[in-house]
Amino acid sequence: SPEQFNVTSFGATSVAAVTLQALAGMWINAFIVSVICTAWVKKTTLNSNEKILLLLGSSRFWYLCISWVYYFLLIIYPNYLYVQPTFQLLTVTQRFFSCSEVSVSACLCVFYCTKIANFRNGFFIYLKVKIDRMVPWLLLGSLLFSLVIGILLYESIDKPQCNNSTGQENLWKVRIKIDEQFFPIYLITGFGYVTLFMAVILSALLLLFSLWRHKHNMQTNSMKDLSMDAHIKAMKSILSFFVMYSINFISLIVTMIYSTGGKSAMMFLIYVFQYTFPGIHSLIVIFSNPRLKNTLLRILLCVKCKVCMR
Repeated sequence: SPEQFNVTSFGATSVAAVTLQALAGMWINAFIVSVICTAWVKKTTLNSNEKILLLLGSSRFWYLCISWVYYFLLIIYPNYLYVQPTFQLLTVTQRFFSCSEVSVSACLCVFYCTKIANFRNGFFIYLKVKIDRMVPWLLLGSLLFSLVIGILLYESIDKPQCNNSTGQENLWKVRIKIDEQFFPIYLITGFGYVTLFMAVILSALLLLFSLWRHKHNMQTNSMKDLSMDAHIKAMKSILSFFVMYSINFISLIVTMIYSTGGKSAMMFLIYVFQYTFPGIHSLIVIFSNPRLKNTLLRILLCVKCKVCMR
């Protein structure tokens, strides 16, 4: 029989580890959403960067939430997962928010590159002028891409296999039959990931070249120092996402290879990566944004003061 998690030992440990990572990531992204929503209420409008961060934080929060529920059922109550409509709903919503947070992150990288990099190319200047108007359409395109992937995934799931038969002897066969039907979706999603990945790589290269040229021509005045700081902050965010995106893409390939093989340890490592990097990248985004950074530092200072008073 295929190797499966031992719920009382490794399974319980993996659930605890994933739970801690998911809760940390959910808290971080909930913080981003709450700060931006508060600013939205105060000034009744959002700039392009805040729009992207709001959708990114929301997507990541719900992705981590749904993914944790899926993983918890997979390890603790697998016979409740592969029934209709639980499996369809969790799988489709998980994929929707996963594609959404990845595509919105790519939009954030393109936005940073367009706003901060300096080139004399006419097309690039046109993008710099029009990028604020393009952001809502880019975000809408990201949501439509995610919705299409979710619909295709829902249609590809073999609904008759997701019945109410939860016999332990048939559970693994049901899972394999379902996983085998995901390969077309993996290919379509992979193509979308590669396209977005190329956009991230191009943004990083353009920003790096702009940083190098700016440093080469830099003179000692405050404006150029501010421009250098903006370049460096944007590069940190883009490079962190580059690492996260690379691991997500590798995870997709490994999932295609091991989803029907019962490689529990390998799948656990994939889940660890998928839960860790959205939180790490969101932390980098927080410390790259003055409003988010200052709000977080004030909260931490208040918590420290209350602890010291006790």
